[in-house]
Amino acid sequence: MTLLGASALSAEAFRARARARLAPEFIWEPCGPGDFALNPPGPDAQTLARAAPAAILAPIVERADGLQVLLTRRAAAMRSHSGQVAFPGGKIDLGETPLDAALREAFEEVGLAPAFIEPLGWLDPYLTGTGFRIAPLVALVRPGFALRLNAHEVEDSFEAPLSFLMDPANHRRESRIWQGKTRHFYAMTFEDRYIWGATAGILRNLYERLHS
Repeated sequence: MTLLGASALSAEAFRARARARLAPEFIWEPCGPGDFALNPPGPDAQTLARAAPAAILAPIVERADGLQVLLTRRAAAMRSHSGQVAFPGGKIDLGETPLDAALREAFEEVGLAPAFIEPLGWLDPYLTGTGFRIAPLVALVRPGFALRLNAHEVEDSFEAPLSFLMDPANHRRESRIWQGKTRHFYAMTFEDRYIWGATAGILRNLYERLHS
């Protein structure tokens, strides 16, 4: 299947499509299957109850040569998902909304200031196999920002074309053994960057919501 018109999708067209197809406000229930979508059966009530709430920002950057997705590589010293490609994000603090947390984490991790961010809508709640319930916020980011990476959390940052990540020809299903069981997941490789797990799953959800 080819994603028609993806390479020519302007910021205006992306904004209109996102506002029409994404949730304007985030609701935790029902929680999407997330990592369990490719690994049935789905999560039980105890797994859902134990999952820690988190929020991520999926920043879509306006560039002259097309829309780009800003991603990070987590620091090797991080306790969870070390060294993996990720969106800016983290746990939701007590008293925070998912919006508050997504914007705060983006600023703390990479120095992306809220003044450059235009929230567009929410993807489905994403449940990870490692025990997080993620609220994914999709936003347009206007150029002119200067990143400042928090070396304790982020080792590197890069941009990948939205058209590449929204092309299902670049979405692979892979598997590996984790905790004694075979786990299936989405993966995408952009240049030398290996995107997999929850990050690839959230990108796949963005594709399904906007283009399926």
